Amino acid sequence: MAVIEKSIRLMGSKGEKEVIVLFDSGATYSCIKPELAHRLEIVIPLPEPMEFGTAKEEEKVTARERVSLNFYIDGYRFSDEFMLIPSLSEEV
Repeated sequence: MAVIEKSIRLMGSKGEKEVIVLFDSGATYSCIKPELAHRLEIVIPLPEPMEFGTAKEEEKVTARERVSLNFYIDGYRFSDEFMLIPSLSEEV
């Protein structure tokens, strides 16, 4: 499993922001802090809460909302669905 730190530009219908993100090759979902998600795009409630394990053994976090954002890496555009997680240490 590899973790890479990279600067990307996130873009939603309400705005955009350049951020430093952590890419984790072992992660199943992309996550974002709720404050940033609400600034960039309209947030959508999940049909039911989703619980995720963390790197800390026995610790779990819960997502209740999601957001779809475009992001740019080295000029290339990508799109992803991000789960809103209040307790993230990084913005994305």
